[in-house]
Amino acid sequence: MKRSNILIGKKKHIALVAHDNKKRELIEWVRFNRQTLLRHALYATGTTGTLLEKELDATITKFESGPLGGDLQIGARIAEREIDFLIFFWDPLESQSHDPDIKALLRIAAVWNIPVACNRASADFMISSPLMSGEYERLVEDYHEYRERLGNGSETNNSGSHNS
Repeated sequence: MKRSNILIGKKKHIALVAHDNKKRELIEWVRFNRQTLLRHALYATGTTGTLLEKELDATITKFESGPLGGDLQIGARIAEREIDFLIFFWDPLESQSHDPDIKALLRIAAVWNIPVACNRASADFMISSPLMSGEYERLVEDYHEYRERLGNGSETNNSGSHNS
């Protein structure tokens, strides 16, 4: 399969998600990384977004809570190339009512080859990477042939990017 590049601009579009048992840890991480995060566009699921807005004293694009479809909304924005970075502090020890949605979110992040941090250590490495301060071209599979097979190749724009 062919591949193409999608530009992630200097201003990253970052989704922040945390399960209930991980919200406090995400808030601590956000507090520590406040100055870096405020240089980027931030998105979050319901309750997490409300808590983060208070912590950062900044506006965050909020979606529904995870169980009400917020994970799926973020996944859709990834597929539409609006979100290009995912910080998801998920709880590996707790079963979630919306586990299929979580799996779908992580699958779509892999399909579109976006950076994903699933815990504080991986988030620390990603946020401190020199790649955070510049543009980055992520390599993705070119799904044109796949779309053509499905008969809807002309309906989708393959060239989305952020040039902020």
